[in-house]
Order: sequence, then C-alpha cells, then structure tokens
Amino acid sequence: MFDLQSILWLTLIFLAIYYWRGALLVKDRAYAAAQKRCDEMQVQLLDENVYLRRLWFKRNDLGKLSLWRAFYFEFTVTGGDRYYGRVIMLGSRITQVELDPHRLH
Repeated sequence: MFDLQSILWLTLIFLAIYYWRGALLVKDRAYAAAQKRCDEMQVQLLDENVYLRRLWFKRNDLGKLSLWRAFYFEFTVTGGDRYYGRVIMLGSRITQVELDPHRLH
C-alpha cells in the first residue's frame, strides 16, 4: 500500500498546494486594496500587479503567530513618473496601505 516515504511526500505536496492556494487569495486581497487606494487618491495603478517583497512571522492582536506580508506595487500620477506603494498584511487581514510621497496633478 503506502510506505512512510510515500506518505511524507503526499503530505508535503498537500501542504505546498494548501499554502499556494492561500497565498493566491491573500495576493488578490492585496491587489484589491491597492486598486481601491489608488482610486481614492486618483492615481493610476501600473502593471495591474502587486508583488510579494517581504515575508515574516509576527504575532497578531490575539497573540497568535501569523504570516506578515508586504506587497509592493507601482503607481503614477501623470504617466511619466513611477512611485511605489505597499500593502501590509498580517495573516489575511490588511493592516496598512501606503503610497510614497508623490506630486499632485
């Protein structure tokens, strides 16, 4: 039937798929938050993308260990200059969305 090595490999594959699926959902939430903030600030989100720049473990308000993620994105005001923004997440909760200082229209 199954030996110990097969069970170990199946468990690792299952955990990798579980993490990947959760990471995609978190990235979608980060993208939606970045798009919403850019719309509020009347700037244009570039490349229609956010990317994971930092990943760490931190404790949430309840003291549980969670993944802390910093997603970065680029935006523009006039189309000529690029600026950076960040979406900070703790677990699946968005804790902060910030834009670098930029010129107004």
